[in-house]
Amino acid sequence: MSGIVLSSAVRQNLLSLQSTAELLSTTQNRLASGKKVNTALDNPTNFFTAQGLDNRASDINNLLDSIGNGVQVLQAANTGLTSLQKLVDTAKSIANQVLQTTTGYSVKSSATSLAPAVVGTAADLTVGGTNSLNAKTFIFTPATGAATTITLGTGAGNVNSIIGFNAALSAAGLGLTASFASDGSITLTSTNDHASQTLTTGTTAAADNIAISGTDTAALVTPAGGVAGQPLADANSQVTRANLVSQYNNIIAQITTTSQDASFNGINLLFGDDLKLTFNETGKSTLSIPGVTYDAAGLGLAPLTAGTDFLDNSSANAVIAKVSAASDQLRSEASALGSNLSIVQIRQDFAKNLINVLQTGSSNLTLADSNEEAANSQALSTRQSIAVSALALSNQSQQSVLQLLR
Repeated sequence: MSGIVLSSAVRQNLLSLQSTAELLSTTQNRLASGKKVNTALDNPTNFFTAQGLDNRASDINNLLDSIGNGVQVLQAANTGLTSLQKLVDTAKSIANQVLQTTTGYSVKSSATSLAPAVVGTAADLTVGGTNSLNAKTFIFTPATGAATTITLGTGAGNVNSIIGFNAALSAAGLGLTASFASDGSITLTSTNDHASQTLTTGTTAAADNIAISGTDTAALVTPAGGVAGQPLADANSQVTRANLVSQYNNIIAQITTTSQDASFNGINLLFGDDLKLTFNETGKSTLSIPGVTYDAAGLGLAPLTAGTDFLDNSSANAVIAKVSAASDQLRSEASALGSNLSIVQIRQDFAKNLINVLQTGSSNLTLADSNEEAANSQALSTRQSIAVSALALSNQSQQSVLQLLR
């Protein structure tokens, strides 16, 4: 259109009108999109800075899914620990019931020493070190551990009373008690807590057995209808104890299946799996949570055998000790798990807040002020109307020439 000649005034008004139209288009685009920076051409610095903030917010938002799954894995493990603790408490309760039942044996194993010619008393067994018991020794050999030697007499380290004898037996943990007979002999009997224990003579002991030797030969006592050195079982009590063994074993089985079921999305912190969580987009901020194996074997618990376990208070106390240790393990793991869960939840909340900060920062760089842009649009529309009128006025001089030609 280079052949068209416009006057300077017309051209100036046309340029002004074109500029106003361009500004009006930009303002209307901002109102439509809600952004003042839509492309890199609008403001390269703000555009690419905002894009970087949005990208980081998106990366962290993607991590929130795995963090949320991690929280659920920890919650599943915590639920499992709670159930395991209840099962362990139930197992301990069953073992405690053993302590509340009858002894389990109507007659306990016992042995008696030879009677001296000169009879002493319970407070002076050797009659001041003068009768045949003086310097006599009793050697007690348990199934495990060292043998214990007790020497009668008034010398240093010796015992000369039933009270002293029992103190020495108790200190050695032999499960025996001594009593004084009217003929001056000493009777050794298994305690209630070790009622299933048997006695033999010699220096070699079997399981749940005490072998007795020494210079004062002990004779094993044979109960009516029984075997020398062995206790007589109470049939009714042993049936009750066998039932408790069965109940205990059911609980042990449930401990194993419960630990196996405490998984979420294929991860089980109570059955050997580990959990690793990533908290930032670079992968440098992580948390590794090691798993444990808390089935019955992992907790140091095992099924019992009827006729072998829960026979007396000693065996029940041994089981209670193991159950108590398992309970301590569970409480320790629950504490560690709770600490890790707190960390993960804190980082989850932090990630959510950080995403909000990043998105707000991005918006501050790119979003338009709708009030301002609306005012700009109104002003530009008015300016456009004025520019059209000015263009019309600038053309009036040429219209006058046209009138002359007519």
